[in-house]
Amino acid sequence: MSTILITGAAGGVGTILRPRLARSGRTLRLLDIEPLEAGPGEEVVRASVTDLAAMTEACGGVDAVVHLGGRSTEGPWESILETNIDGTYKVFEAARRAGVPRVIFASSNHAVGFHTPDEYPLSEDVPTLPDTYYGVSKVTGEALGALYHHRYGLDVICVRILTCFPKPRDPRSLSTWLSPDDATRLFEACLATEKPGYRIVYGVSANTRGGWVSLEGAAALGYSAKDDAEAYAAELIAEQGEPSPDDPVFKYLGGHFALPRPDAENL
Repeated sequence: MSTILITGAAGGVGTILRPRLARSGRTLRLLDIEPLEAGPGEEVVRASVTDLAAMTEACGGVDAVVHLGGRSTEGPWESILETNIDGTYKVFEAARRAGVPRVIFASSNHAVGFHTPDEYPLSEDVPTLPDTYYGVSKVTGEALGALYHHRYGLDVICVRILTCFPKPRDPRSLSTWLSPDDATRLFEACLATEKPGYRIVYGVSANTRGGWVSLEGAAALGYSAKDDAEAYAAELIAEQGEPSPDDPVFKYLGGHFALPRPDAENL
């Protein structure tokens, strides 16, 4: 694909993917409300996903949209509604209006965060059990993707990302880490697969301590995970201790997002 629009390009996953998705003959159109400087083979659009006119213009001539934009943590309902829910609607609607054939939506394990270890590995078609307003926004995004595929014919792939950082940050992420290089392999597979239709896949590396979610859907796209968080295990455990199976963060797939907390309206 020659031109790819990446929303939320200044965010964590966008920063990881941006240099890795660069290819000769490919243009990355980077959209964010934060300032960005275009490098070789890049274009910058400073705009919000909540601005339908700006999004439609940004989608012009694009072969695929990689939608990463929005809040990446829990927040008050109004903020989640505006940015993650209405913003995601406007991304799909802008893609439709501009004739973009494919949208890859960065969903999250928090769309199914209240599933428990006795159910692992979770399949791609388990009932949604969001653990937060943030998780609700990801369920909504997946539903919008289904609507825009079945009603308008867009190819839509929803990637339920688990933990995507340069390195695992805590013992729990030894099970949930998606490495930068594996993230790139997965998104490249999403871009390359022919006529995917509508799909939901999980995004995680080949972690020794993994097995929490199915990778069958991702493998069907051509994804083959290569990295393993175990390479960081000794360092992390020396710093933070061996993870206890009784730790509440292991009670649900959503980890600390699923723990009892004050109402998000008070955050």
